[in-house]
Amino acid sequence: MTPEPQRRQYLEAMGLTSWEARYRLPNARPTPACDWQRPEPVAVEAPGERLHALLDEAAREAPARPSPEPTARERGQRPAGPGKARALLGGGAPPDAAEAPAGGEAPERPAEPAEALRFTLQVACLDGRWLLLLPRERQPDTTGQRLLANLLQAAGVLPERPLDFETFQWPQMEGLPVDAPLEEARQGLQAFLEGRRRRGWAPERLLLFGHDATLATVLTVEGEHCALLDLPAWQGPSLDELAGSAEAKRALWPRLAGWREAWRDSSEDDDAAPAGG
Repeated sequence: MTPEPQRRQYLEAMGLTSWEARYRLPNARPTPACDWQRPEPVAVEAPGERLHALLDEAAREAPARPSPEPTARERGQRPAGPGKARALLGGGAPPDAAEAPAGGEAPERPAEPAEALRFTLQVACLDGRWLLLLPRERQPDTTGQRLLANLLQAAGVLPERPLDFETFQWPQMEGLPVDAPLEEARQGLQAFLEGRRRRGWAPERLLLFGHDATLATVLTVEGEHCALLDLPAWQGPSLDELAGSAEAKRALWPRLAGWREAWRDSSEDDDAAPAGG
């Protein structure tokens, strides 16, 4: 592949302006306003002559640097070489016909652009300590909130502040290029939670009400541990399923005793922790 500095020189030599996109990333701080320094105008030779000089220089340096084996993606999308650049300036036809693979085999097509993972969460944090995730489009209604409050009260989990759910949707911006869908979704969720630390969130445990196939690949909850957040985790039925199934409530009942002990232990640890100076 053509190195970035050399690509910029080619574009400049052909008289083409190189544009760079500058925009604010999701959950990022605003970029401070600044004045972009304009380059000093310099006397340059004609674009065609300068481009030929750059191509000749690259051709002389090519034997000293063996190029790495091209990947399948690079073979499917060949960069413009010196012959093609000369053809643009009227220096002859590009050598595509001579470079065609033998046997009539068609070159591999460029890889299709990746598509972002899509999921929506309702997120809350019990007194900044226990993280609650609900895979659903909307916040729980009055029935769901009352059911959740009753479950927590039965488990002895009594937060001092009322629950306040926030909606997290991925992707947060449409139309952005995607290179690694899974990794970008994980980083987006982690960035969202990291931003809530300013409000005092310091999650010690994860409660996940509901199942979502896409979210499962992002969080990676195995057993009683969430690999992405590195937290003890519990995953069970959604609030809608619990509200309509007595069997689901009975199955959840033995788990509540463990919640009571975990909540009490974390409360005692907070009380015993010395105040920071």
